[in-house]
Amino acid sequence: MAESSEGEEEAKLTGGNQHLVVDDDLREMAKKAAWSVSSCKPGNGVLSLRDDNLDTYWQSDGAQPHLVNIQFQKKVKLQLVVLYVDFKLDESYTPSKISIRAGDGFHNLKEIKTVELVKPTGWVYISLSGNDPRETFVNTFMLQIAVLSNHLNGRDTHVRQIKVYGPRPNPIPHQPFHFTSREFITYSTVR
Repeated sequence: MAESSEGEEEAKLTGGNQHLVVDDDLREMAKKAAWSVSSCKPGNGVLSLRDDNLDTYWQSDGAQPHLVNIQFQKKVKLQLVVLYVDFKLDESYTPSKISIRAGDGFHNLKEIKTVELVKPTGWVYISLSGNDPRETFVNTFMLQIAVLSNHLNGRDTHVRQIKVYGPRPNPIPHQPFHFTSREFITYSTVR
């Protein structure tokens, strides 16, 4: 990994996982968001990114960069982006360089991560944490995933699934530790 002059991180990722495995302390945040894409072929739009079906995909239709915009109504903490891409099936449609940007809206997006994918097949995990160990998440209203280039100089892109995860909140506010059972949570406060 090399750090660029703007402070964002660049990484090379190879391979991919066939099974989606995420820590229990993370939760899927994308259901609370409004999704949009810069372009799409008819029948291969934003719904194909969120349908939990690895046989469907979003296919862009236009000039690069191809954008996926994820907007939240309130500021959220995001920690992990997971994409399903398949070089074996999609070949030149497979993304090779991805930029992740965050901000309050389209007007002030800042690149926080750039990732190069090398013939990926499966789930690709992109951590949003910074170089500082205390920076474990990004606090943002909007996340943008930009496909900057494809394998074999392909023009349009295929992305089969995108999941966005944030830290699971403590079930009891102002409580420094987590209870693991319902019974303990029930008796954790005094009236």
